[in-house]
Amino acid sequence: MIEDKNPQRTSLSELGEFGLINHLTKHFSLNNSSTIKGVGDDAAVLAATDKQTLVTTDLLIEGVHFDLSYMPLKHLGYKAVMVNLSDVYAMNGTAEQITVSIAISNRFPLEAIEELYAGIKLACDTYKIDLIGGDTTSSTKGMLISVTAIGSAKEEDVVYRIGAQETDLIVVSGDLGAAYLGLQVLEREKQVFQVDPNNQPDLDAYTYLIERQLKPEARKDVKGILEELEVQPTSMIDISDGLSSEIMHICSQSKVGCKLYEDKIPLDPQVISACEEFNIDSTMVALSGGEDYELLFTVPIADFDKIKGNPNFSIIGHITAEDQGLNLVTRANQEIALKAQGWNALKQE
Repeated sequence: MIEDKNPQRTSLSELGEFGLINHLTKHFSLNNSSTIKGVGDDAAVLAATDKQTLVTTDLLIEGVHFDLSYMPLKHLGYKAVMVNLSDVYAMNGTAEQITVSIAISNRFPLEAIEELYAGIKLACDTYKIDLIGGDTTSSTKGMLISVTAIGSAKEEDVVYRIGAQETDLIVVSGDLGAAYLGLQVLEREKQVFQVDPNNQPDLDAYTYLIERQLKPEARKDVKGILEELEVQPTSMIDISDGLSSEIMHICSQSKVGCKLYEDKIPLDPQVISACEEFNIDSTMVALSGGEDYELLFTVPIADFDKIKGNPNFSIIGHITAEDQGLNLVTRANQEIALKAQGWNALKQE
């Protein structure tokens, strides 16, 4: 396939801010009855309901949270939405609306922003979310994306980080570590490309890892699965910063300790093989990797029979008394203290 060396580049200044917003949002439709007015007025209008409202915001900055040398803009738009929806689902809620604000430098033509919004629209269509507003402005530092997600839940259904009790089971959805390893593969290929731009990477062995990094899926399904099982979590959080950091948040807020079992942590076969190739410990990757956007939650031990054997979940440990600390039980049956080595957005370079 011959690439077009001169793809169309329409300057954003040709449209102006309002023209740009109209152009980018004209194909978005509304999915939720709670959205009275979306994009196109001074403010969005949402219907008041008898449910509690959930609101969460994330800011993604080029060079800190994403690298456009291997992150396609359509994937970036999709992922920016997923990061926020995941937080709503971690409250056991239903996500309904998002706002999207972007700051962009003049190196981005209209066609690039169209790609970004194509990913945002795909996320909205797939997860039945309404885009109801936002802002666009210029940037001198590349691209910044801020997404706010709005959701709802019945008061009795909302799950916080604070409710874990002694003897509760610790459960995780899906598998862990793949997104971090996908990032390692992409960073390695970027370095190879910088040395030899003609080198074509063979990424077939890493398809799952790369998809988990570039196009993660938020776990919208978990709320419904738990309802079918008649299980109400006592605490819940999403895994954005690594398993160890997240269980520490739950334990700190709930004033409890925990035991995680190394041999119970769910790993995809591609994770195991990539860890061998990169000579990295797979448990460390699962504990500290982050960006998996799976849900970590606790349930009463009485629900063991409802959860065990369910293909969506793995029971990876249990809650203990606070004075017992936070521990990992290794495959050799040794207990070691858990450390938070996950992503820290404020760490010094």
